[in-house]
Amino acid sequence: ELRSNFEIRPNTGKAQAQITTDSEKFTLKVGEYSDWISIKFKAGLGFSARGICKFYLKEVSPEVEVYVTPVNIDPGRPDLPIAHPVTYSIYLAKLFGPYATLGLAEDTWALNEKVLDDDAFLAQCYSNHHDREQMLFDALEKTKHGLCACVFDTTDRVQHMFWRYLEEDHPAAREVPRDQRPQVIPDLYCRMDDLVGRVMQQIDGDTLLLVISDHGFKSFARCVNINAWLHQNGYLALKPGKTESGDWFEDVDWSRTRAYTMGLNGLYLNLKGREREGIVQAGKEAEALKEELRAKLDGLTDPSSGKAGITNVFDCDATYAGPYVDNAPDLIVGYAAGFRASWDSVMGKVTTQIFEDNLKAWSGDHCIDPRLVPGVLFSNRKIADEKPAIVDVAPTMLKLFGVALPGNLDGKPWTVAAAANSTT
Repeated sequence: ELRSNFEIRPNTGKAQAQITTDSEKFTLKVGEYSDWISIKFKAGLGFSARGICKFYLKEVSPEVEVYVTPVNIDPGRPDLPIAHPVTYSIYLAKLFGPYATLGLAEDTWALNEKVLDDDAFLAQCYSNHHDREQMLFDALEKTKHGLCACVFDTTDRVQHMFWRYLEEDHPAAREVPRDQRPQVIPDLYCRMDDLVGRVMQQIDGDTLLLVISDHGFKSFARCVNINAWLHQNGYLALKPGKTESGDWFEDVDWSRTRAYTMGLNGLYLNLKGREREGIVQAGKEAEALKEELRAKLDGLTDPSSGKAGITNVFDCDATYAGPYVDNAPDLIVGYAAGFRASWDSVMGKVTTQIFEDNLKAWSGDHCIDPRLVPGVLFSNRKIADEKPAIVDVAPTMLKLFGVALPGNLDGKPWTVAAAANSTT
């Protein structure tokens, strides 16, 4: 465990506080974020590690409340390589200053747990978005020939956390009057549309522009605990005297358990030779159990509404191909729109309730039946293919650059119109 001390001196009269770290002293007003602050952690034996974080002053009275973002690897002085080439993160930091480097830098759980309010979370999202825009336009300027790609996470984070305001009766927004709900998602898409317009102004007529998402979004209003269903239907057993289990299957009796779920969509058989205490024999027994579970779970009904919470259960052996199929779950649960694996279920917890309301700010999701959440594809040239898929992107790029396609690619290259026939 690494620690770094800091000092807070509140000034209630001015609604601000002075914060001192090992390297900096700065003042924040209530409701204000700091810049990225470099923090030094002593690792012992003369070693130290550096990270960056932001401070947010929530209030100074009656209690002092300060929120600190998760610590990010410092891109200007990375203790671990976070870019390729390694110097690229340093180049960006020198050009634009420090920036977020965590894979999911926006602190969604701070909003879930009401540590941050909507405005503070949005400020975090758009600050990171601004940094990413700067990186994109710098890359566009520097890339005279070749491929330039940039990922924007903001649309994902904002839809996860603010979908509740799009629905009349979402459980996580029932206390907020309709006329007081912020139009966060429509505003975000206006911003993204403006970004696409600015990119189109910068590129020339020979440049192919693709705007791609890997999924869409739907409401997440109701939680489904498949482990609870498995327990109630005799597929998962608990230790004597237990009616529920804590996280990570704490009270599960594996000697009598045939199936379990962990994570967002995966359903696993307790297979002999794979699981430490497996009891299901691979082959005919396992195949029969998979078909039995698929038949019973497909169309599973939420008693509160009469709606089906599951639209399909996919057999991974029939769905996936390739050298890593053995690493996949045995079955994939395809939830209906409005439903998703419960917060308890993803942690391997067994509860008494199969269905329950989702009361967290994380109110939109895409970990459901993939047919219900297709991504988008926009292009400044016509694409002749009727059903383009995201697995086609890599072979399309290779073909455009005249690179031979490897034989192990799942997708196929699109038929893209030449630049002279472009339509916008």
